[in-house]
This record gives sequence, structure tokens and C-alpha cells, in this order.
Amino acid sequence: MPKIEIYTTPFCPFCARAKNLLGGKGVDFTEHDVMMDAAARKEMAAKAGARSVPQIFVDGAHIGDCDGIHALDAEGKLDALLGIAS
Repeated sequence: MPKIEIYTTPFCPFCARAKNLLGGKGVDFTEHDVMMDAAARKEMAAKAGARSVPQIFVDGAHIGDCDGIHALDAEGKLDALLGIAS
């Protein structure tokens, strides 16, 4: 299984929506809360080119934000990225 990371903040509805999608896929992911962690937010921004949350990475590759991963799912491309057999 690929390593899945998601950068979030606690009260973000888009973060909750993205985590629900990943959870519904049954994949394990590491969550990085950037609300009070300036270093983690800086790392996220450098990797993603964006400061907004959530930002999702698979094996270090940026796959998008909440809208981005939902679009990948709608296109039938997310499962392959997550290492799930369709």
C-alpha cells in the first residue's frame, strides 16, 4: 500500500470531507494537523505549492486538495493512486 498523507486543520469541513472519502476507501493515512504547527504548514506549502487545507499526498506526490481528490474519484482514477483494486 502506498503511503498516504493529508495535511489538515481540526475545524475544516473540506478536511473532514477528504478524510471521509479516504476512510470510505478503507485506506490508512497519516494526518498532519497544521493549525498550530507552523513548521508542518510550511512543509505542506513547499510540497503542495498551496497553503490551504487539506492537501493530500501519495508516496510523496501531491494528488490535490478536497475538490481534487473528489474529482479523481469521480473520474475513476483515485483507487489506482491509492493502491486499491477497482
